[in-house]
Amino acid sequence: MNDVAVALAVARAGAVIVSRRFGTALRRVDKSAGDFATDADHEAERAMLAVLRRERPPDAVVAEESGRSGPHDSARTWLIDPLCGTRNYAAGVPAVAVNVALRSGADFLAAAVADPFTGEVFWTDGAAAFRCADEAETRLNPAACSALVELNVDPPFPSAPAFLAVRLAADAEFAAAFGLRVISTSLALTWVATGRRAAYVTDGDVRESVHFAAGLAICEAAGCVVTDLRGRAGCDGAVGLIAAADRETHARVLALVRKSSGRGWMD
Repeated sequence: MNDVAVALAVARAGAVIVSRRFGTALRRVDKSAGDFATDADHEAERAMLAVLRRERPPDAVVAEESGRSGPHDSARTWLIDPLCGTRNYAAGVPAVAVNVALRSGADFLAAAVADPFTGEVFWTDGAAAFRCADEAETRLNPAACSALVELNVDPPFPSAPAFLAVRLAADAEFAAAFGLRVISTSLALTWVATGRRAAYVTDGDVRESVHFAAGLAICEAAGCVVTDLRGRAGCDGAVGLIAAADRETHARVLALVRKSSGRGWMD
């Protein structure tokens, strides 16, 4: 299998488990204050890792629950998140993503995001991005016509008090220009690439993030405008993320981020 086929197989392996375990009795595993995984997260991750160990044993892996494994000197690293949206899932809300991305240096070579409940899989080979559903593939073309902006309002808030997503959400100018959505899963990042969202905004460090890598790769390959919260393209990802369907939407969102942020923080 080529790298894209492996990424698709890994994402689907996780999605099968996530779908099957939905609505069943889940055992919670505390990770830190206010954060937890479930045994479904762990089971899905094991299924994903099994595919990688069979198909790409020379590659390194960074997984949400089990951490780093594989050769330390590998030039290729797979980033996997078996269940992004665990709180949704544990509460019986079917809004989650199964993420996998292959990175070599600064480049994404392949990535896939599976929605276990719609059967959709979004993927990229690093050059273009596609949606696969019902065995049909469609190339992704982002558009801002929905005027819906997804904000990640989950903690931590590393840029506070200078920037807070909730302050942006409360801005009257933002409300006049965009509709706010919050589903608390990185699945929404792929929706920017499909045209279901006009933009996505998150604080935090997205470098080497298992949560954001696959969705970010898909957005970039689809032609979305991607910068950090200060509007810097090609940044290291340490200061959040704005992904927008087009340049006009990105400029409007960035202006609102600047307006809601502390003086001097954007410099």
